[in-house]
Amino acid sequence: MPPKTRVTKEMVVDAAVEVVRRCGFENVSARTVCGQLHCSTQPVMYHFATVDSLKRAAYAQADHMHTLYLMDVPPGQDPILGIGLNYVRFAVEEKQLFRFLFQSGYAQENNLMDMIDSGELEPVLSAMRVALGMDMKKTRDVFLTVALFAHGYASIIANNALEFDEKLIAEQLERAWNGAVLAAEQEE
Repeated sequence: MPPKTRVTKEMVVDAAVEVVRRCGFENVSARTVCGQLHCSTQPVMYHFATVDSLKRAAYAQADHMHTLYLMDVPPGQDPILGIGLNYVRFAVEEKQLFRFLFQSGYAQENNLMDMIDSGELEPVLSAMRVALGMDMKKTRDVFLTVALFAHGYASIIANNALEFDEKLIAEQLERAWNGAVLAAEQEE
């Protein structure tokens, strides 16, 4: 008889993320995760005492996946607009993960300003600041405008209320970007 496969913590988290992808975060449970792993509930509960702690670990994994997706901007494309388009594309391609990340209540930040001030965006904001030649306050204002547009489109698409039209959304994100930069430059 072959030895039993050891179910690692990483395997459990990966399985929970896959359950989210297929069925939504509401359906993550010890039973659905062990079904994904084809094992008993014992290994799942060994690594995670509660389903909430499992969902938090799955959230962190999904957040990492999202970050990698956002930063994969094709060469030659404006990085900020590329990130904005990738944000919307993620909602198109990974609706359930998008909903988990931004509509489940599992985010550590309570609001958009907390997210901007979290430090994780510091490299992006610093690069924007240098490229725009603006102080950090104005840079944050520009980022906030584009982020709100991108999040609005992505949320509507993730909830099946709008079809993805990449050309239209790219044009609107560019318009929002240009308008935000112009407004920030005119502020004195």
